[in-house]
Amino acid sequence: MPETITIVQQNLSQLLSLALDAGKAIMEVYETAFRVEIKDDRSPLTLADKRSNEILCKGLLKIGGYPVMSEEIKQLPYEERKGWKAFWLVDPLDGTKEFIKRNGEFTVNVALIDSNEPVFGLIYVPVTGQFYFAIKEQGSYTFSAKDGIPQRFDEIIETSKKLPLEHRPAGQFNIVASRSHMSPETEAYINEEKKKHKVVNIVSAGSSLKFCLVAEGKADAYPRFGPTMEWDTGAGHIIATETGKRLVRCDTLEALTYNKENLLNPYFLVY
Repeated sequence: MPETITIVQQNLSQLLSLALDAGKAIMEVYETAFRVEIKDDRSPLTLADKRSNEILCKGLLKIGGYPVMSEEIKQLPYEERKGWKAFWLVDPLDGTKEFIKRNGEFTVNVALIDSNEPVFGLIYVPVTGQFYFAIKEQGSYTFSAKDGIPQRFDEIIETSKKLPLEHRPAGQFNIVASRSHMSPETEAYINEEKKKHKVVNIVSAGSSLKFCLVAEGKADAYPRFGPTMEWDTGAGHIIATETGKRLVRCDTLEALTYNKENLLNPYFLVY
């Protein structure tokens, strides 16, 4: 078994607890009249992003001795990080726009990347207390934090529900689309699927919840014809693929890879 998988199994309770603590810090800010900054890339930033990032980075650096790549820390030059075999990939508050809108559709994302692919993914939804996680070749799971986090790995698995949860009638096809990003390419994809299926439904969601809907079985496909960064997809990638879905680049139909020189993802499709 790869070292990274062993590290995850030995520390899964701690990883879940870290995300829970980050979520609590986010919710403390959510309930205040917080201020919004605009970063150089024109994306929004709040105190919640910063507090979550601090909790996660500080905690993850103690697990496995792996470096951390986070949206909210300055990225090292490719020459320095290209030799990383394994590292933590973090989006401390995925869906900051949804956070600002106060619609509840934001998440805490943590992935462990080994040899340029995710071997572990964790998504936590602070508003609902729902966890989603996956380990390579061991499946995807979900459970509620409301009953607490078990200490042992086997207890966590026993407490959790294995994904997917839902199966729908033949002929029905659900497509999950972004609440904030509906591009012409996405609309074209939807129109093509309408030619193939009797019923095509559009399910909207913010942040990495789109991956969770696919993993749960509530959606059949998630096309993304818009910009995303590696930390936006790492956790959701493995949570979806461990349920039997594929996640491929739209240009080459190859899997997304991580720790590229340019951290911007190509357009992709989860199906």
